[in-house]
Amino acid sequence: MFTIFKEEKVITAGILVFLCLSVLVRLMLAWMYHTMIRETDNMATTGNRLLKQCKVKFANCYQLNGGVSNIPVFVDKFLNRLSFGHLSFDAWYHLSGQFMLFSVVFAGAGICKGILDGRMLGEILPYYIASFLGLYLYFSLSAMIDIKGKRRVLKTNLIDYLENHLSGRIPVTEQDYERLYGASKLPGRRTVELMPIRGRAAQPQEMVRETGREVFSTEHEMSGKTEDRGMSQQEESSKVTEEELQALLQELLTV
Repeated sequence: MFTIFKEEKVITAGILVFLCLSVLVRLMLAWMYHTMIRETDNMATTGNRLLKQCKVKFANCYQLNGGVSNIPVFVDKFLNRLSFGHLSFDAWYHLSGQFMLFSVVFAGAGICKGILDGRMLGEILPYYIASFLGLYLYFSLSAMIDIKGKRRVLKTNLIDYLENHLSGRIPVTEQDYERLYGASKLPGRRTVELMPIRGRAAQPQEMVRETGREVFSTEHEMSGKTEDRGMSQQEESSKVTEEELQALLQELLTV
């Protein structure tokens, strides 16, 4: 009965190819959502490129607007812009359904061709069986992996992190930088996370050198005992500043 698949190789290949593409696209989306959900458990040190973009965009928006009033809307916009290649995740999701429909169309074309060739019902029955089995595989797999459910879980995790963790730490880091560097030292800084590490380390060293020159010039004319005391105070203040800077940098690298 299944010899018709060997006789109609083009139609059979079309059914199998589009069915496999539909299943593979669903599995790819499920894997990508699952990976992002797993990374949201440790957002501070995540290596996922998409989640890093979310953190940077949120920090920029928070800095420019003085806060984010509606975080769920921000997360929805971020999820809608997720893409793989030149297509968004939503486009891949709908493309998977289109692949399944193409598989059914090829099966229907095989049925029509068999009827035109005068084949009996038993001869074209394999196309009906292939269509029903393909649809069953597609819908059962979609129910098991539940891409929409994974999207909801990812949205919940992102809202929780941005609202309960990151948004409360951005003002603290801003105050720390103003206390260490001063407002005039960083006129072009927009967010804490976007500042290069080398720039962070270089600026406090320059401040320490400038402070050292000022102290040396003002106390050069004082007595030797007063000069030694001033230099010791300068060294202690520089040590405290460096210790505070190291602690702050370690905290920022984990954001």
